[in-house]
Amino acid sequence: MEAFGGAPAAKGDGMKDPIAKSIGYRLTHTARLQKALSARLLADLGLFPGQEAVLKLLVEQDGRTMGDLAGALRVRPPTASKTIARLTNQGLVERKATDGDGRLVRVYLTDAGRERGGSIDRIWEALEAEMVAGLDNKERKRLRKLLRKVEKNLAQRLGTDGGVDDEGEAGEEDDEG
Repeated sequence: MEAFGGAPAAKGDGMKDPIAKSIGYRLTHTARLQKALSARLLADLGLFPGQEAVLKLLVEQDGRTMGDLAGALRVRPPTASKTIARLTNQGLVERKATDGDGRLVRVYLTDAGRERGGSIDRIWEALEAEMVAGLDNKERKRLRKLLRKVEKNLAQRLGTDGGVDDEGEAGEEDDEG
């Protein structure tokens, strides 16, 4: 058996791969599993990961511009455009030129898109329930707080806000006393 990075893992001596014990490894592995389960649940709605975020943004505010969508999704405009094209082909959104300026295009949900967008919350709630099964409220709150700290550290190192949400942080007490 090989350990992470191709080095042989120690057998029979009780030693564990130190990489697998690292927080970075656990976080990456957990994120991959979460993403895989999310993709499976979204597939039940006929969606691919990333498409649900577009639908949710349009449920919140229909008629967004391509630039607004790209900014909110934190992707480049061509990436947003591809996603919108796929959702258009599925009949979930439609593009409409703005009156007076054919260059400015806004994206609107179709009835089918609005219905599908309404189902996304149930998917996210099911995913959340799976992720935190077995954790009590105190553990959940502590995990959120710790993950926010990790996000801030990484975002600060990258020189960006990283989309870190400070909401609720000041009001949460350190549960470990």
